[in-house]
Amino acid sequence: MAKRIERKTTLATTITIAVLTLVIGVFVGLNWNSVASKFLPYIGINSKTVQSIDWSELDEVYNTLTSKYDGAVDKDAAIEGAKKGIAASVGDTYTSYMTADEAKDFSKSLHGDVGSGIGVVLAKRDDYVRIVRTLPDNPASRAGILAGDIVYKINNEEIYDLDTTAIANLLRGGKGTTVELSVVRDGEEKTFDLTREEINNVSAYVDYQDNTAIIHVTRFDNDTGEIIRDFTKDFKDKNINKVILDLRDNGGGYVSAAKDLLGLWIDSKAVLIQKSARLKDETSYADHGKATLSDMKTIVLVNGSTASASEIVAGALQDYGKATIVGETTYGKGVVQALVNLSGGSVLKVTTAHWYTPNGNTINGTGIKPDQEVKRTYEDINKDIDPQLDAALKM
Repeated sequence: MAKRIERKTTLATTITIAVLTLVIGVFVGLNWNSVASKFLPYIGINSKTVQSIDWSELDEVYNTLTSKYDGAVDKDAAIEGAKKGIAASVGDTYTSYMTADEAKDFSKSLHGDVGSGIGVVLAKRDDYVRIVRTLPDNPASRAGILAGDIVYKINNEEIYDLDTTAIANLLRGGKGTTVELSVVRDGEEKTFDLTREEINNVSAYVDYQDNTAIIHVTRFDNDTGEIIRDFTKDFKDKNINKVILDLRDNGGGYVSAAKDLLGLWIDSKAVLIQKSARLKDETSYADHGKATLSDMKTIVLVNGSTASASEIVAGALQDYGKATIVGETTYGKGVVQALVNLSGGSVLKVTTAHWYTPNGNTINGTGIKPDQEVKRTYEDINKDIDPQLDAALKM
């Protein structure tokens, strides 16, 4: 177990906090009311309430800082910082404001267009962003980076307290460019000089072992359901009598793709319940007449990085008794998020509702508990040992 990294306030952190505080005042003064009526309702603040808020205290902070701060304030950066601060103020992990560039990167990631990088899968575990898997024949695996390593520094700057998205963006870059990555392993810092390469990141692929089809789903892209449906067209010729659906380390994606996938096992029934304090409750149903795997023996593999749309799939299959869930309790991200386009290409990613399984079980904060718990350690991953898959193959 890696020693806990000492958290300390750096000069950069202090400046960031100061700027974030003052920028809210800047933003308020720049046509705030016209933007607020469109922006704040998505994060739970009524626009009528906004009109009555006295922003003079923020103006006071801003005016004091601009008169005392030893340096210039970039007005554009101040406005962007203010928007991030407002979105963060609701205290929801999944609600965030993205600049135009960040929004473009996020959109690309949903479609697997990660460009060039080092070939790692990241997830937050035990309060830190860790490497949970290295992709084979990519810079990270060749350099000796291992599952379980804590991401500590990038180009000699401490970034361990950033989120997975921010760290992933820092690791990406142009093909052939270099990046220095420092990790913490067993309490020791290790540094690697890596050259970025183009990363092949398909959303789904299938392997076969005897009469078993092992379907690996890395994310839910728009066409993931159809890709997997195409796989199943060969099952009869291959005499497939068992399917293992591997959703481990799948952080989610498009809910519509999860619904398409569930239609292979579930016919016409509810697969997802959406409840909201502000929006109308909704229930999503599987398609009719497409459940070609309805009677197929199915095992679903999950772990602590199985999240969001992946949990929807695992939860529905478990509720209807269509699959046995094997592995570890999933992440527990059961929220509906809307992407709201704002001015200048920026986007607000905002939680609008919560998801529940067909039986009404909550996902958020609890996750999906496996029917058969089987652990896979970082040591197992690094030695290419897979007790979870082994257990599924024996069932």
